[in-house]
Amino acid sequence: MLVENTTFEKHYRIGELASMWGLGRETVRKLVKDDPGVIKVRMGRKKSHTFYSVPESAARRIHTRLLNLA
Repeated sequence: MLVENTTFEKHYRIGELASMWGLGRETVRKLVKDDPGVIKVRMGRKKSHTFYSVPESAARRIHTRLLNLA
């Protein structure tokens, strides 16, 4: 899968997407964690210190996939 350049797109954090989509933070994290284009930053060795930066194009793709499953 070819991932487009998302450098200058708006990026969302997990909490922002959870509140926009009406889902729990853990649910959103599971949805975005392995998606191509999502930036994963791990601070230290613990998984609890990992945050995700989700480009708008990836968020749209994930949300569209959710709607198609429903």
